[in-house]
Parts: sequence; structure tokens; C-alpha cells
Amino acid sequence: MEDMPADVDNAFIIAFWFEDTALKDNEPLQPQKMQRLLFISQAYYAVINNGRKLMPAVFVANELGPIEPNIFVAFSRGRPDVDIERDLPPDVEDYLLAIWRRFGHYSIDSLNELTKDSSAYKAALKRGGNAEMSLMEIEKSFLKPKDRLAAAKVLQPKVYRTQTGRSVHVKKWKPRKKT
Repeated sequence: MEDMPADVDNAFIIAFWFEDTALKDNEPLQPQKMQRLLFISQAYYAVINNGRKLMPAVFVANELGPIEPNIFVAFSRGRPDVDIERDLPPDVEDYLLAIWRRFGHYSIDSLNELTKDSSAYKAALKRGGNAEMSLMEIEKSFLKPKDRLAAAKVLQPKVYRTQTGRSVHVKKWKPRKKT
């Protein structure tokens, strides 16, 4: 299961997406917050997609929380100048948008609490600093019923309401192709 290919080419695509989205939403995105969002994204993606990887990434247990060390180093002095294709498959972008809507406004402390409470993180930390967490380990730690947020809840569409209180379904605008 660990040899399964990832649905995007690299973790930079996801990190840039979070950074761009945070900037657009005027939401501060500190390095720790990005790391936690990357971890949560990988975890819930595996849960929802039967063990598939969102991105080829290795997460390690650091005393601050789970980190992807390559992204951590690359972003240590700001946004790196990396030449990559940044287009995401529409379903992956929808997924990331759901993650952002659910967790983007969380404080670093709240995200740390959520991720440090995962069994994958706790087990890796016991093995020693910077111990790797397998995708299967990460997935299992977000599958447990005791976890605060069920995977299905993560992808639930946000309910918007009109000024009268009526709920409306909002979806991404897709213009028709000219014929």
C-alpha cells in the first residue's frame, strides 16, 4: 500500500496552493500552520481515498509537531523559487478547498493539538526525534472513532444562507464552452 502513487507530482504544489489561498483570503499562514495543513491533508486524503497518497511526502515527528522536512527547509526563508507545474486536478483542488474551509481559520495551537493528538505522531515521537510516520500509520490515526473530526465531515459542503435564513447550495462556477 505504501508504494501507491500520489495523485499530485510533489508536495510543493500543495504547499503553494495553501500559501496562495491564504494570501487570497487574507489569512496568515505561518510555517507551522502550513506544516499542519499538509499533514492533515495527507491524512484525510488517505482516509477518504482508501490509502491513496495526496502527495509524495514524508512526515516526521518533531517536538513542535509533524513536519514534512523538505518543505520545511525549502520554505525556511520564504517562498522558494521552484519551477513546477502548479495545475491541480479539479477533484484535488475541491478537496483542498474543503480542507482549507474546515481548518484554514484554525490557530496554530488548535492545529498542533489536533495533529499531536494523532496516534501516528505519538508513536513516531516515542521512536525518537524526526522518526518517520508511514502513510498507513497516519491514515489509521485519523480513522479512529475517538478522533474529533470524522473524515466525512471534512468534505461536507459549507452551508450558506441568504439574508432571510434560507440555506443555499453554492458550487464552483464553470462557464459553458462555446459551441
